[in-house]
Amino acid sequence: MAESHAHLTPRDAPGTSNGTRTTGLTGAEVAARIAAGQVNVGGERTSRTLGEIIRTNVFTRFNLLLGILFAAIVAVGQLRDALFGVVLVANALIGIIQEWRAKRTLDRLAVLNAPFARVVRDGVEGDVAIEAVVLDDLVALRTGDQVVADGLVRSTSGLQVDESLLTGEAEPVDKREGDEVLSGSFVVAGAGRFQATGVGADAYARRLTIEARRFTLVHSELIEGTNRILRYVTWAIGPIALALLYSQYHAGKSLGDAVSGTVAGLVGMVPQGLVLLTSVAFAVAAVSLARRRVLVQELTAIEVLARVDVVCFDKTGTLTDGTIVVDGVEPVGVGLPVDAALGALADDENANATLSAIGRTFAPPADWVRDAAVPFSSARKWSAASFSDHGTWVVGAPEMVLGDVDASTLARAQELAATGRRVLALAHGEATLRGDELPADLRAVALVTLMEQVREDAASTVRFFAEQGVVTKVISGDNPLTVAAIAARVGVGAADAPVDARDLPDDVDALGEILEARSVFGRVTPRQKQAMVTALQARGHTVAMTGDGVNDALALKLADIGIAVGSGAPATRAVAQIVLLDGRFATMPDVVAEGRRVTANIERVANIFVVKTVWATILAATVSVLLWPYPFLPRHLTIIDTLTIGIPTFFLALAPNRRRYTPGFVGRVLRFTVPIGLVVAITVFAADALARSRHLSLLEQRTGATIVALMLSVTVLVIVALPMTWRRTLLVAAVVLGFVSLFPVHAVRSFYALQLPAGILTATLAIGAAGAALVVVVWRAARRSSNRDIDPRGHDPRV
Repeated sequence: MAESHAHLTPRDAPGTSNGTRTTGLTGAEVAARIAAGQVNVGGERTSRTLGEIIRTNVFTRFNLLLGILFAAIVAVGQLRDALFGVVLVANALIGIIQEWRAKRTLDRLAVLNAPFARVVRDGVEGDVAIEAVVLDDLVALRTGDQVVADGLVRSTSGLQVDESLLTGEAEPVDKREGDEVLSGSFVVAGAGRFQATGVGADAYARRLTIEARRFTLVHSELIEGTNRILRYVTWAIGPIALALLYSQYHAGKSLGDAVSGTVAGLVGMVPQGLVLLTSVAFAVAAVSLARRRVLVQELTAIEVLARVDVVCFDKTGTLTDGTIVVDGVEPVGVGLPVDAALGALADDENANATLSAIGRTFAPPADWVRDAAVPFSSARKWSAASFSDHGTWVVGAPEMVLGDVDASTLARAQELAATGRRVLALAHGEATLRGDELPADLRAVALVTLMEQVREDAASTVRFFAEQGVVTKVISGDNPLTVAAIAARVGVGAADAPVDARDLPDDVDALGEILEARSVFGRVTPRQKQAMVTALQARGHTVAMTGDGVNDALALKLADIGIAVGSGAPATRAVAQIVLLDGRFATMPDVVAEGRRVTANIERVANIFVVKTVWATILAATVSVLLWPYPFLPRHLTIIDTLTIGIPTFFLALAPNRRRYTPGFVGRVLRFTVPIGLVVAITVFAADALARSRHLSLLEQRTGATIVALMLSVTVLVIVALPMTWRRTLLVAAVVLGFVSLFPVHAVRSFYALQLPAGILTATLAIGAAGAALVVVVWRAARRSSNRDIDPRGHDPRV
């Protein structure tokens, strides 16, 4: 890339002034740069390709193992025992189809959320995709925009850029003509234009610029825990495979029998659908949220949603719909043109929502000429402009504009703010603006009150969080009394004790104590929002941060999960893991509930898979030592897998579940599955030993073991499915009926190698019933001994 534009640097571009023309590039120049590859494309993708999805679902360690076992069964001619191969293919196809559906859905939404850039070409300013920006393009910037390429500032109107995502420095940086701007930073105040000098792979922090639309899998305890369990199984398979092959060859009559017994033992150890259900659950959740106009930019963010116990949000855009109207103007002084001044201040192409509301009420005077201006920023909380023959006018937060010099006006402002209105002070001075300092001769002229419309669904949303044990914090830059009045209207707790953030301590521990006790905070700066997130995390909370303004971007980046409003600033959407495309705060309960459903149900079904792995492993090791035939054929395990694991877990994985996820996934699963798996193994072994003691045929021995294993597997299924609903009762009944229906027809019995154990069927059923009762006893004892922390159904009794 460097060689491709070495011959046409910005300084060398013909016909330029200060390195670039004010009319930007011509169409021909843009086409030449595109042909030369000087475009803002870095090779990133919004998601995995179809080929990568196929490879992920097909080429796994257990698919390789099961493929080898399938080939071994086919090689010795035992085709009826190769049914697990069909399940293997079906699992892979389901995973591929579900992930492909999720990819298509998320990619379509990503297009709607894609950032864009405003470029000047042939003298006309227009929007283009960030990938369409070319070298030397003249790019326009406004408040809230993300810088999409490296460049040099060519014009500025109070341009301030936040580079903290790149440098870690939170203070905004003033940019003047000739200064450098870097991709990945964003505009917090003012406006300007820059010439792109580094695009595509040459741009600094290119990865940050498009991070919002990249398919990523960040750290996930569920995925890490599942892989950890699979590693344990992998370590056990090697030595057991050798011992099992020797024992089955010793106990069998032929090589085919030895291979069938060995394959059965190893197939039973593999939790075939666990990885599939984990990946499919995330993908299905993403598609489900997409139907609600929620874009999941990182799939594993769904897991974080389930752990959230604190939600921080701004008042504007969440509790209120962001619509602001001027409620009234209360003059303080006399003889000054208040209406004209407000109209002139609002006549700004970079006006924020407040100034825009003022501009809809007061028309700009034609004879006011702006000489200097300071744009609004969330740190200053005021904006100002100097006008020829009319002095300097400032509008902003009363306590920031007036300080302590006008106590009576400030007291009146607080009275108005206590009614839930937003209050601004309009002040006038004769001195001209110098830099971003307020003139020393300012005096109050008027108080402007504005009202925000409270969302109809805000109260129900806040109530949902309270019912689910999630604490809500309102963090706003507005007057604390104004924020508290709105918060009280929608039912936020402790709204009667708002905190002025200017009085907050810098110490993290002290700040954390206040955050634990209070819920409403006003006059919060962007840096304080970050400190609040850090303080809450330091006290063990999982924090979700919602926001729509550019001042929310850094806090969203620091939070455990950032949730951006789709209509918000591009920089905010870029750093968030989840984007509410329709901007509705009422969607949040659905978002949180979906995260809880997915993670709790993954843990729920993981218990079913791992129980079978435990008892199959114990049985394989036991018969290897005793040199007994393995008590199942592969086709018997296919029956058990399909009826008590494969089909039921897909239904259970989609069931409602609002338990908040807590760390310790692997520990909880193992504390449930190991003792119960041991009980199942002992019970199956007892039934097999009884059949051997009566000198029954191997076919009858294995049928008896299959009956007992299925009885106990159904017991585990019922425990995990509790509380039983009519749908779950119907599911369990269908499992039992499906197994019983295998026996009446001779051809079916013959295919599955089933023959009821003669003379001991009642005893076999009694052993199974006793084992099922013991499973329930062990489960209840385990729950009591661990302070009721083990709950395979996905419920946390403490929440």
